[in-house]
Amino acid sequence: MNSYDVAVIGSGPGGYVAAIRCAQLGMKTAIIEKYNTLGGTCLNVGCIPSKALLDSSHHYEDAVSHFEEHGIEIPGEVKVNLEKMIARKQGVVDQTTKGIDYLMDKNKIDVYHGVGSFKDATHIEINGDKKEEIEAKHTIIATGSKPSSLPFIDIDKERIITSTEALKLKEIPKHLVIIGGGVIGLELGQVYRRLGAEVSVVEFMDRIIPTMDGSLSKELQKVLKKKGIKFYTSHKVKGVNRKGDKITIKADDKKGKEVSLEGDYCLVSVGRRPYTDGLNADKAGVKVNDKGQIEVNDHLQTNVSNIYAIGDVVKGAMLAHKAEEEGVLVAESLAGQKPHIDYNLIPGVVYTWPEVAAVGKTEEQLKEAGVKYKSGQFPMRALGRARASMDIDGFVKILADAETDEVLGVHMIGARTADLIAEAVTAMEFRASAEDISRMSHAHPTYAEAVKEAALAATEDRALHV
Repeated sequence: MNSYDVAVIGSGPGGYVAAIRCAQLGMKTAIIEKYNTLGGTCLNVGCIPSKALLDSSHHYEDAVSHFEEHGIEIPGEVKVNLEKMIARKQGVVDQTTKGIDYLMDKNKIDVYHGVGSFKDATHIEINGDKKEEIEAKHTIIATGSKPSSLPFIDIDKERIITSTEALKLKEIPKHLVIIGGGVIGLELGQVYRRLGAEVSVVEFMDRIIPTMDGSLSKELQKVLKKKGIKFYTSHKVKGVNRKGDKITIKADDKKGKEVSLEGDYCLVSVGRRPYTDGLNADKAGVKVNDKGQIEVNDHLQTNVSNIYAIGDVVKGAMLAHKAEEEGVLVAESLAGQKPHIDYNLIPGVVYTWPEVAAVGKTEEQLKEAGVKYKSGQFPMRALGRARASMDIDGFVKILADAETDEVLGVHMIGARTADLIAEAVTAMEFRASAEDISRMSHAHPTYAEAVKEAALAATEDRALHV
């Protein structure tokens, strides 16, 4: 039986990063993965493939709608080859997962394929092509999450689908009805809308991306509406039925009136749930709460002292980069270091176009907490760079403490905000004031100038270009 200092169960961004950091710190490390490829949901059926399709569909939309304005004329009809588009996406996934194989090899991490199940707190059984058992001084649970559903919905993976199936459809839907106006639903909705599908989004809350700042929800809905996506907010879905190729979705609006939608595909995108199937956590004595999450303390340690848990399987935002930070924290804690994570500074991103990104507190949260704040906002359309690329939708908004001027939250929607948000995270990590940001030189012309201008607006309402 092989013995290890650390065994990691699950090879998503949290798991494989934890394994690498453990190995870097001199620990003998093993990683256990249920599927044939490493990388978890994110690399195989989540973040990476969805971005590949978003990029491909964006190119198509530009070719059809914007090239002519740029003086680029394409004779004949521009056509979508969905099979080729999906194949390119798969190529990106394959290349990325092979990269993880390389990293495991480089860091001398032993990889086991099969379901990792606890026999007790220090022994793990691996059920794959063959049955194996390993011993681990410490174990990090990083088993991730799976798409959630509603109790009355029968997901058949053909017409009533999750994000996993939506990434490999054989045809462009005529009418895609999406249940859930969160990140995943909106990203995939935009992919298929660009490719010609009619898209309807049904959301239980009174706005899309309901966990983000209300101003971002409003702006994104306005832009996507212009692109032809229909929205049904404050609608409670009560039935999804399939008859042949036709799906009927019934929902009640906020007044209790029944609304019926018909489509040929229905994407159920109502969030994700922690995944611990087959883990046998109870055999190790590990506590799981009623939400299916593994209970941990501030050091991500379970009630069993040598077992830790990270990522989607514990409390907090289900984000790949949050899982990565947690993986590093556990590895460094095991090595006797004193790492920390400020969960308030984990950014959130929606990869629609325009992109949406945020970090820190929303206006709603500050109002609820009774914090006095000031707000500075700057429109993307006032930037020369945005006009040059024809990406004029959106804005940057900075919320700062009314007395100290410390930045409390940054909310942005526009071109490349997924990358721009890192500036806000950096500033807030160092407790910057709005004036600090406003006095830093930003290259011209860039989208980043909107951050400086919003900081000027928050400082003394003195934005220069609006």
